[in-house]
Amino acid sequence: MSNKSLLLHCCCAPCFGYVYELLKTAFDVLPFFYNPNIAPKKEYKKRLIEIEKYCGKLGCKFYCSDYNVRDWVKVVKKYRFSGEKSERCWVCYEFRLRRSFEFAAEKRCDIVATTLSISPHKDAEKINGIGKKLENEFGIEFLEADFKKNDGFRKSIEISNAEGFYRQNYCGCIYSKLERDKNSLWYKKYKSE
Repeated sequence: MSNKSLLLHCCCAPCFGYVYELLKTAFDVLPFFYNPNIAPKKEYKKRLIEIEKYCGKLGCKFYCSDYNVRDWVKVVKKYRFSGEKSERCWVCYEFRLRRSFEFAAEKRCDIVATTLSISPHKDAEKINGIGKKLENEFGIEFLEADFKKNDGFRKSIEISNAEGFYRQNYCGCIYSKLERDKNSLWYKKYKSE
């Protein structure tokens, strides 16, 4: 009897490594990279190439959807000064997970999951709530998880170090990147909102 198929939305190789190891024995995992939030495009390509290469090394199929950054900006723009762990992030989670569910339906996957909750900067409760909402909408199960628990984040760092993965210092969106520069006009505007 074969395992259920699980579409795993992935944001980058460092987050994917541990989550894949955790899920691969219970499910047929299909890695899916959909992250139009990542900017600039050079950063996007760097993350995409790394996870694609790692999936090749693991011998697992890898899927990627389009880089429709304009559509993503339209959805999150009004929340651009909200900061991390705000409505901006929640809208972004839903935008990416919605496309993941659409792709899971196309591929006839049984379950959808995401690597996002492995990050200590991400709100697992919000991610899971959005996933359950989309589960009801699409009729495809969502695997609720907080992958950073039980030393998950530490284990992801160990795999990253062993594989020599590039580890970014911001979530990926341009707003997150700008918020890191405390001397920028953007940061001053962000803090005044």
